[in-house]
Amino acid sequence: MTFDELGLEPSLMEGLEAMGFQTATPVQEQAIPAILQGKDVLACAQTGTGKTAAFLLPILNRLTKEPIDGIDTIILEPTRELAIQVDQQLEGFSYFTPVSSVAIYGGRDGHSMEMEMRALKKGVDVVVATPGRFLAHLQLGYVKLDSVRHLVLDEADRMLDMGFITDIMTVVNKLPRARQTLLFSATMPPEIRKFSQNILRGTPVEISIAISKPAEGILQGYYHVEDHLKNKLIEHLLSNQKNKEQRVLIFAGTKRAVKDLTNHLRNKGFKAADIHSDLEQKQREDTLMTFKNASVPILVATDVLSRGIDIKAIEVVINFDVPGDPEDYVHRIGRTARADATGVALTLVSRMGRKKFDRIEKLMGVSVKQLPLPPGFEEAAQSEGGRGGGDRRRSHRSRGGGSGGGRGRGRGRSGGGRGRGRGRGNNPSSSKNPE
Repeated sequence: MTFDELGLEPSLMEGLEAMGFQTATPVQEQAIPAILQGKDVLACAQTGTGKTAAFLLPILNRLTKEPIDGIDTIILEPTRELAIQVDQQLEGFSYFTPVSSVAIYGGRDGHSMEMEMRALKKGVDVVVATPGRFLAHLQLGYVKLDSVRHLVLDEADRMLDMGFITDIMTVVNKLPRARQTLLFSATMPPEIRKFSQNILRGTPVEISIAISKPAEGILQGYYHVEDHLKNKLIEHLLSNQKNKEQRVLIFAGTKRAVKDLTNHLRNKGFKAADIHSDLEQKQREDTLMTFKNASVPILVATDVLSRGIDIKAIEVVINFDVPGDPEDYVHRIGRTARADATGVALTLVSRMGRKKFDRIEKLMGVSVKQLPLPPGFEEAAQSEGGRGGGDRRRSHRSRGGGSGGGRGRGRGRSGGGRGRGRGRGNNPSSSKNPE
């Protein structure tokens, strides 16, 4: 289905054409008509399927046809990065419309709170915010919510995981009951369904698109390697890239691991940067920009970026470790192969991470291919008591043993006003968590 067939306003279509949008994705094709009809929606779709446009376009369409005085829409996001990303897309879509927006999130200089306050007092059309920051404004008493017609909870599963449910319900309870509520999530655990029953009206339209399945364009593989050899293996993989300008995103579960790996790669002559919660927001934005423009092609990050980055040309994702939550794996590797592109996702699996990786495969319903270690790595692993390569299932059944006994060292934008930004934003080898 093309966007022309959805009956959107001409000024909105002009923005879509300027951004190169022509054909709706499955989630957009199902969600946009339902939202245009004023129905509440409970939507579940994998990352990278166009969920943001699915809720922004019908809201902008109504605002263009039926403008109001005061705040019309509140969009809650779990992270600063997502709030910025959604606001940028909003600016692009609304470029030829009179719709105004503001992004509200913490981690900036002291003037940002005052800028946000002015926009909220003025009655900006669309507010994109993190729950805690928006609640801080609410508690100061100058935010009027009686005009709100739309509430969007984006990445709802992530917000619940991060403990935002109390903040969210505080906001929800202050909103008009006669509103349209849209809940978008990448996964649909029982907690989300129970939560949705408290905030959605009547019988909402339910949409499910490929739950917990990575994009088909992702070529997945894993290496069985112990922790003490992981830095060396990543160094080897990056050194053997055919295209040195490829963007490689590496996820690690802790800030310490992110910092250590980044320093290791820099010492070996690689252009690498890192993103984690110890950095100020401006530092994170600047670092992300160097990665987007490929001046620094290697980015090492915690899961703060597993859902908060939308760059179309990330060719390779490497999991330095196996995430504890299988859904986080899907989100991590979903940073590549976006917008129908192809990409490679590699995971370094130690004996300590074997059971977690089994749970990931069970969730996806696939068996990920084990890749052979480069020459010398298997011998090094065995000399240290590791198991190296070998038959994967056999090593799983005898985990912790091994022919040699083994030591097992595995460790465990702010501003109100009218949006005017035009936002739109293989393989590293020759083989064919909390913030």
